[in-house]
Amino acid sequence: MFVIQLKFSTNKANASQFMDGHNAWLKDGFAKGTFLLAGTIQPKLGGAILAHNSTLEQIQAIVEEDPFVVEGVVTAEIIEITPSKAAPQLEFLLQQ
Repeated sequence: MFVIQLKFSTNKANASQFMDGHNAWLKDGFAKGTFLLAGTIQPKLGGAILAHNSTLEQIQAIVEEDPFVVEGVVTAEIIEITPSKAAPQLEFLLQQ
């Protein structure tokens, strides 16, 4: 499982130009079952995504396709987590 942090860079002002592409990228990640959750890092510092069912190399390739990353609107940090305990509703994450 992975936490992807997308923190705004000095090019944050360009975010609106690439928002449609970024949203399409997110939609694709959810449609493929890779992304489980996405949201804003407060106070509006960027975004974070919870991802699974992929290798680190696959996640790196996916992140490199995000228009925000390509255009330098955000910098990406990928944190790999090996889950060992989960609440009952999240136990499916332990089966990877």
